[in-house]
Amino acid sequence: MKSDLFASENLAQQATVPGMTLQNPKCVKYAVNGEMHARQGSMIAFRGNLQFERKGQGIGGMLKRAVTGEGLPLMAVRGQGEAWFAHEAQNCFIVELDPGDALTVNGRNVLCFDASLSYEIRTVKGAGMVGGGLFNSLFTGVGKLALICDGSPLVIPVVQNQPVYVDTDAVVGWSAHLDTSLHRSQSFGSMIRGGSGEVVQLVLRGEGFVVVRPSEATAQPAQN
Repeated sequence: MKSDLFASENLAQQATVPGMTLQNPKCVKYAVNGEMHARQGSMIAFRGNLQFERKGQGIGGMLKRAVTGEGLPLMAVRGQGEAWFAHEAQNCFIVELDPGDALTVNGRNVLCFDASLSYEIRTVKGAGMVGGGLFNSLFTGVGKLALICDGSPLVIPVVQNQPVYVDTDAVVGWSAHLDTSLHRSQSFGSMIRGGSGEVVQLVLRGEGFVVVRPSEATAQPAQN
């Protein structure tokens, strides 16, 4: 049988290294030997002896059931084998955290990550209870984290005395040590006249970077 479908870039190859690698721009392959964590429902294929389990919030090595503002549950994947992860054909990116690194990520942009990473759900400082994506995951430790983005991300450097303003519905993540607050860019008079559609932005100050996607988040149905 002949077809462009069977081009080498489309064929799944046997893993040569443990952990995660990019299968292609839309999919992450993870060679599991023990345990890893992933967005619930993101597994699209696997081979080998693997178990998938949703866990409640636990302590130590147990998987925390992290529910963000987007209602994102996570799962533990255990055993030995290979698994492929993707979500709605979004672009995938692998971030490797070294000692001392800390990354704040919107839960809707988390695909999978090494069990060696620690994470906790935090309210974004200075953001109050307004807007979307203001309950984010703080990742620390040593290991790899796979992120997804609807479109090609924009990475904006943040430098001293030059704060960056980002739409709360478009932000993917940022350097965790940046200072955050909310900024209202629309006057009361503009709101009375129907508004500009740009009411509140997240402000980031300090030294680091922020990642945004080229589209604003849309409301997702709640997950049980």
